[in-house]
Amino acid sequence: MDARDRDVEGRARSARPRDGLGRPLPHGAPGVERQPEGVVRSPGETVREAQRLLDAGMPFHAHEVFEDAWKSGPEAEAPLWRGLAQLAVGLTHAARGNAVGGARLLLRGATGIEEVRRGGTLEGSGAYGIDLAGLVGWARELAARVEAGEPIDAAGEAPCLSPPPGPEAEPPA
Repeated sequence: MDARDRDVEGRARSARPRDGLGRPLPHGAPGVERQPEGVVRSPGETVREAQRLLDAGMPFHAHEVFEDAWKSGPEAEAPLWRGLAQLAVGLTHAARGNAVGGARLLLRGATGIEEVRRGGTLEGSGAYGIDLAGLVGWARELAARVEAGEPIDAAGEAPCLSPPPGPEAEPPA
């Protein structure tokens, strides 16, 4: 008999609770609720949910949101969502203290997103309002700090997926 935990479809899936960075905790410990898998969202919903999770210091969960978009969306959009998933899991590894894996995934995600940005295959100024150039810069800068051994706080380093609003007009004097 197979004693491994299985989901309702019979796939191996650990029932152990997880922390906010996706690390397994002992059975019975309070954990962070898992992100449901296979959820089909609109691109805007994907970006909003991932940003909420990133801001909460849960990049592992944000990576799962991006992975759902990557697997369920149009093939032409897969490189965007894959690159974003790599950035999120890179931040996860960096926050867990895995400098080598964190930096590699951040750089791999940055390269993928840079290819999407240069290819111009997606509509709009930044693919669903996502600041592609800003994310590439963020990922490369963070990877350098991770490689230098700087400890990383996932919530404190959460990227802003959308560009910040432009400067507001000065009120009349």
